[in-house]
Amino acid sequence: MNDAEHDLDLAVIGGGASGFFTALQYAEMAAGKRVAIFEKSADVLQKVRISGGGRCNVTHACFDPRELAKNYPRGSKELLAAFHRWQPADTVEWFKRQGVELKVEPDGRMFPDTDSSETIIRCFLDRARECGIPVHRKRPLLGIEPQAGGGFLLRFDSLTDPVSARAVCIATGSLKGSPLLQSLQRLDQSIEPLVPSLFAFNVTDPRIADLAGVSHPKVAVRREGSTPWQQGPLLITHRGFSGPAILRLSAWEARAMAETQHHFPFLIDWLPELSADALVERFAEIRRTQGAKLVRNTPIPPISRRLWERIVACAGIDEQAVWGQLPKPETRRLLDALKSARFEATGKTTNKDEFVTAGGIERKTVDFRTMESRVTPGLYFAGECLDIDGITGGFNFQAAWTTAHIAATALARL
Repeated sequence: MNDAEHDLDLAVIGGGASGFFTALQYAEMAAGKRVAIFEKSADVLQKVRISGGGRCNVTHACFDPRELAKNYPRGSKELLAAFHRWQPADTVEWFKRQGVELKVEPDGRMFPDTDSSETIIRCFLDRARECGIPVHRKRPLLGIEPQAGGGFLLRFDSLTDPVSARAVCIATGSLKGSPLLQSLQRLDQSIEPLVPSLFAFNVTDPRIADLAGVSHPKVAVRREGSTPWQQGPLLITHRGFSGPAILRLSAWEARAMAETQHHFPFLIDWLPELSADALVERFAEIRRTQGAKLVRNTPIPPISRRLWERIVACAGIDEQAVWGQLPKPETRRLLDALKSARFEATGKTTNKDEFVTAGGIERKTVDFRTMESRVTPGLYFAGECLDIDGITGGFNFQAAWTTAHIAATALARL
């Protein structure tokens, strides 16, 4: 089948962030070529809409590829080279050309200056219309078959004719539960097991009962039996713990946690800025200068009063205990309660703003110089369908923009 007989030069499967960006970049670089987006649901750009609480965490203000790549539990090696070709600075510049200004928050996250994800959605939809890119909704891809003369035949449902395309880019987001899995496996495309990443921990514990909404600016947290600590803000929720520190840990330990059905012990250091020795010194200083004060009434910053009172009580310290008369066993228990508090996770809650799946298309089966499959020529991948994921939504979006740009660049040369 020659090029003229194909319905499309490029079929992009998936109407999310990576799908739109692939199609838009391709249209910009391959003027006159035929490209279309196929989305399985009635809505496009759904994850963009809810990301960052409806503000859309577009990328992260980390402009050194080496440092940027360290934020990906899976895919850091492949993305290191990729970020030398398209990184957050390029993302910022592209959106600026479309009239969308991005701003940087203190933690490095970048959002549209309107604080609305609709700004990003409108940008993509308007640009797709300007580039003449058809967006077909309610068109789930059910089958993909390579053709003897090159290209692919795409089957969407029994009510529509198959579509032929010279090349296909899979940009569906997570492949979890996707009908595409069987088709891809028939093409000998290896797929890493799909498990949740970026989730909150379900915890029932008297130390946090009735404290939903209480936050702490910085903790260190790790799964018991695992070495690395993850740091960041923490939020106590109705179900347990969430916040950046928890989400980071869930990303790095996604596979190990899935193996336990998300039931596992973990440790919290409430004062990571103070070593255990430094905290012992702080206790001694308080005894010298505030010895008559009740322990439960003298929280060590930045621990909030409510959380401090609960930690002290659960450490078995009497309500009337004063610092100057606190016995050594109670002092030791308080030290342990602050530096290595042990909790039990009894499940997970997906963070609705930052849900991500670890696993997907096996990285070694993809040429990251082009994003083309090494086993099925003409088949490309972009975004979360790959076994790549970052520690927050902004890093995941940046991986989507980068892989989409590389795929579109290679496809435009065909």
